[in-house]
Amino acid sequence: MERDKKVMEKKITPERSLSEIFRTFEKSLGFQNDIKWPSFIIITLYHVIGAYWCYNFAFPVKWQTVVFAAIMYVATGFGITGGAHRLWTHKSYKAKLPLKLFLLLCFSAAGQNSLYQWVRDHRIHHKFSDTDADPHNANRGLFFSHIGWLMMKKNNEVILRGKQIDMSDIENDPFLRFYDKNFNSLKLVFCYILPTMLGILLWNEEWKRAVAWQCFIRFLGMFHSELTVNSLAHTFGYKPYNKNIVPAENRFVSICTLGEGWHNYHHAFPFDYKAAEHFDFFNFGTKFIKLFEKIGWAYDLKEATPEMINAIAKKLGDGTPVHFPILVTKTN
Repeated sequence: MERDKKVMEKKITPERSLSEIFRTFEKSLGFQNDIKWPSFIIITLYHVIGAYWCYNFAFPVKWQTVVFAAIMYVATGFGITGGAHRLWTHKSYKAKLPLKLFLLLCFSAAGQNSLYQWVRDHRIHHKFSDTDADPHNANRGLFFSHIGWLMMKKNNEVILRGKQIDMSDIENDPFLRFYDKNFNSLKLVFCYILPTMLGILLWNEEWKRAVAWQCFIRFLGMFHSELTVNSLAHTFGYKPYNKNIVPAENRFVSICTLGEGWHNYHHAFPFDYKAAEHFDFFNFGTKFIKLFEKIGWAYDLKEATPEMINAIAKKLGDGTPVHFPILVTKTN
């Protein structure tokens, strides 16, 4: 009897009960790892406050504020796709200092994780795509691959593989080391303070509306657009280049991200600066890189050849037509 009483007392301690409540809640959401509660709370509150703020203060708005939000959406998208992704992660082209500075400014304004974290996680993603070592493994569900992975602790496999990723190009660049060291301050200024203040100072926008359009509508719009690459483009679409992998071609994602939705192609040819085979009006990343090439700021642009593309598509694709016709070897 005394033994049973002690067991019961052990089971109902406040600390134990609270821990069990949290673990039960985590499992009910489908979380396999421990939730990072600070991140979970901050991300959730940001969305709740954003919804309330925009519902009450986004309108009426001046047209300059809307246009500026659209410009910032494109610029921050290019900072992610043209900078962190195609330049620093995949090294699909080279950039001179003025373009690097511009890309880093745009990336700061996007409000993402640090450049080092972004590059490391994306290199892991490509090397161990949709396995337990993938930070946003799509096989763990749409919610996890979209935003859930930012709310929970990384599993041991992700941590282990992350330590094995070669990051020497980022670590040995004094310019990028300085940038990462001061990243939080740069993000605060270029993502939130400066864009909001410009609308207030230059065209006398009401501060609540400036906050709504820059800190919530523009920021969350690009934030979720980029996350669709990890979620929707790993769930829905066709696979003309490699039917054996999870990433797929998704036009909706391409429109949202200004050119990053041709994901089956990108995983088949990650070194291609276009991140797509065919012409896409919304692939602003490619257009901007070509523009900077013309003025001499970008150079050594890497591309997959039509022969290479067709060979892979013919061998591994799902039969969906590709842009270039399948090459036929002539015989005498």
